Amino acid sequence: MAHHLAEMGLKDWSQVDAGWVRQLAGKGMREGMKASSLATRLSSLRSFFDFLILRGEMSANPAKGVSAPRKKRPLPKNLDVDEVNQLLEVNEDDPLAVRDRAMMELMYGAGLRLAELVSVDVRDVQLRSGELRVIGKGDKERKVPFSGMATEWVGKWLRVRGDLAAPGEPALFVSKLGTRISHRSVQKRMAEWGQKQSVASHISPHKLRHSFATHMLESSNNLRAVQELLGHENISTTQIYTHLDFQHLAQAYDQAHPRARKRNDDKSD
Repeated sequence: MAHHLAEMGLKDWSQVDAGWVRQLAGKGMREGMKASSLATRLSSLRSFFDFLILRGEMSANPAKGVSAPRKKRPLPKNLDVDEVNQLLEVNEDDPLAVRDRAMMELMYGAGLRLAELVSVDVRDVQLRSGELRVIGKGDKERKVPFSGMATEWVGKWLRVRGDLAAPGEPALFVSKLGTRISHRSVQKRMAEWGQKQSVASHISPHKLRHSFATHMLESSNNLRAVQELLGHENISTTQIYTHLDFQHLAQAYDQAHPRARKRNDDKSD
């Protein structure tokens, strides 16, 4: 780090301020340093400056007010509509297959988290109105609509559920043992169905939820509604969680921007 002092024209560490630390961090970013590596470097600097303070060589720690940029949370690639349709073409009469399709239809049809799907009880489902009571993060309750196909397959599952469910079991989805299905079992079954249906992408509950969010946003362009459906407390979470492909953005631009409309009119002349 001593050569950085020389580059800045500083003679000793007592001359270092927060601006110097920020410049050092910026240099690391420009050089392609990962956010995690940059955070480690800043942590080391803080410890080093604390040591110099103890020795009386510095009066304050200039790195304490400088934080590394947050790591970008990788988002799973969503399924396209054709892949979803391919996955959900499960027409077997076996009770477990009916259960699995009902789970996938409900997860994609209502945009549920895995924990929310597993925690759904029979009493939470209103088939006639297509309404589902969901307990989300922080035990917050919300009511969401679900699709006609989800209604159809949850209804089919309810007609055979008694063949598997233990007496008095409240859970909507149960395992072969008759008790509430586990998170791991849902993940495993969905991955297996993805392979069985020859879907190229790996299938996971989170990917179905992400696909729901993306397809809803692309179709409705209503970010606030998607936020409510997903149960996000802050709309910024929805903005990060969902993404639009360039084609959709270009279409929205052409439809909305006055100069884009003029360009299209010119093309038709």
